[in-house]
Amino acid sequence: MMRLASVSRTAAVEESIEKVNEEVAVGEDLGFQRGWWRFERATWVFFCLLLVADLAGAFGRGPLANATLKSGDGTLDVSYERIERSDTPSMLKIKLGSPALHAGIATLYVSQSVVDALGAERIIPQPLSTTIGHGGLTYQFAATAPPASVEIALRPGSPGLFGFALGVPGSDTLRARVAVVP
Repeated sequence: MMRLASVSRTAAVEESIEKVNEEVAVGEDLGFQRGWWRFERATWVFFCLLLVADLAGAFGRGPLANATLKSGDGTLDVSYERIERSDTPSMLKIKLGSPALHAGIATLYVSQSVVDALGAERIIPQPLSTTIGHGGLTYQFAATAPPASVEIALRPGSPGLFGFALGVPGSDTLRARVAVVP
């Protein structure tokens, strides 16, 4: 008896399916299909825009990520990456103009955030002296002629938005922000 019950259920289902030329007709929902195609196109556009943004440097290492700062009196010319990756090395490049040089010595103030938040690993060239105070470090370098060039190797340890300041005594302080992404 059990077998008869299962046969009758199968027969009822088979009879309710529409057949065209002895093939099973599969229903379609054209409205749903068009909606799915719109979703697929939107997804492709989104990923293409994401790829273009990445190549342009919106997530670090590209034209959008590179930035420069210049003081009005020509004392400082700074180039850095405004978008950096966490745990990835980068360089903060500083050129000191003639107002920063006195008697063969160039003096540069760097805020403490460059050391703490942006993870300064080394400074090139090695400074003659380093003074701690006023919320940062003041370096003195031997310099014979402008522009004197200083590079600070950075490796930020965590994501976030971090500000920093650079200056020369007697000149305006330059301030900037760096976005560190994971």
